[in-house]
Amino acid sequence: MEHTASNRPLAATSSTGSTTAPLVIVTILFFMWGLLTSLNDVLIPHLKAIYTLSYVQAMLVQFCFFGAYFIVSLPAGALIRRVGYQAGAVIGLAIAACGCALFSPAATSGYGLFLFAFFVLASGITILQVAANPYVTVLGPAATASSRLTLTQAFNSLGTTVGPALGGMLILSGAAVGADRIASRAQEAAAVQGPYLALAAALAILAVLFALARLPKIVHGDDPAVAAAGAKGSALEHRHLVLGAVAIFLYVGGEVSIGSFLVNFLGEPGIAGLAPATAAHYVSLYWGGALVGRFIGFAVMRTVSPGKALAFNAVLAIALVLCAMLASGGVAMWAILVVGLFNSIMFPTIFSMALHGLGRHTGQGSGILCMAIVGGAVVPFAQGYLADTVGLQASFLVPALCYGFILYFGLKYANLYRLETGAA
Repeated sequence: MEHTASNRPLAATSSTGSTTAPLVIVTILFFMWGLLTSLNDVLIPHLKAIYTLSYVQAMLVQFCFFGAYFIVSLPAGALIRRVGYQAGAVIGLAIAACGCALFSPAATSGYGLFLFAFFVLASGITILQVAANPYVTVLGPAATASSRLTLTQAFNSLGTTVGPALGGMLILSGAAVGADRIASRAQEAAAVQGPYLALAAALAILAVLFALARLPKIVHGDDPAVAAAGAKGSALEHRHLVLGAVAIFLYVGGEVSIGSFLVNFLGEPGIAGLAPATAAHYVSLYWGGALVGRFIGFAVMRTVSPGKALAFNAVLAIALVLCAMLASGGVAMWAILVVGLFNSIMFPTIFSMALHGLGRHTGQGSGILCMAIVGGAVVPFAQGYLADTVGLQASFLVPALCYGFILYFGLKYANLYRLETGAA
């Protein structure tokens, strides 16, 4: 049984009625912010070595980057309500371009300006997230919103797959060792200038193209069929949204935390002993697993309820992280890399489940969920503290616990769509 159109608090208006072209254009955004986000996994070990940082100090990169989601999400929602989704995306691209450009002076100024550049870059990406995720959910039937968002997130994963390999080649490949280390620090810091200036130029061009593109308008509205469900005074009165926000917090935290420590983890003598540039290519496999998994999830969740698919993936993610903690050598290495495959559907599935049935509070709910992405700042920081105190391998207990809550959320709302969609 197909889902009715009654659960669509937003609507896309277009002269042709086709949603294919808008989806293609918005998908480009998903690719770009995926690439920019995953480059952090290369820069963290790079900056850690240059400035002789502890794990906690190195995790300030993710703290500043994902902290922007918490600070900027609600203002971004207000901005988009004022200027529209398309103009909001253009503004987000322009701010992200400025953030990338700041990496050039940061290379000659020190770690503090790097952290500020990460914050500015992430502020632009936050505006893109707030605009694009709800946009995708309404460009088609509500019953397939999870499937559709999973498909576009697959291209986000393509960006995260390309990013570490590109960064390893352009930034880490020239890393010096031994006696040359101190003399080369300025040169290594400067290695980020070229790649990030190129990204700044690409984002600026993309902002111009988006400003000129003809995209359908997204309008807000309440549907009588969901009036009762959406009549509450605040989105926070919807329990599934609150739990979904916690799940987003922990999911993003766990996924980002694993990616942040991968280069160092794969460099451990008892795991693989890989050089940073080589390990960066394996980080691409971690994110590439999410790419493959999202295409699989796009198909599977047309017949299986999102909650059940989410719980299944969470169980396997927990098992793999525990294996990486307790094993050694190739077993531990491949166990942690394969976690990426089961991360695949988690973000889009949690996001669309949490927004289900919010009616006029959908915009507020989206802002809350994007704020919850601050988990990417907090959880890696917690794992960094644990890595400094009990060791890197044992510190992966932190993401394992994150996946435990996601398992609970998936099971609790396994039948969220059942009555309307007939999903298994």
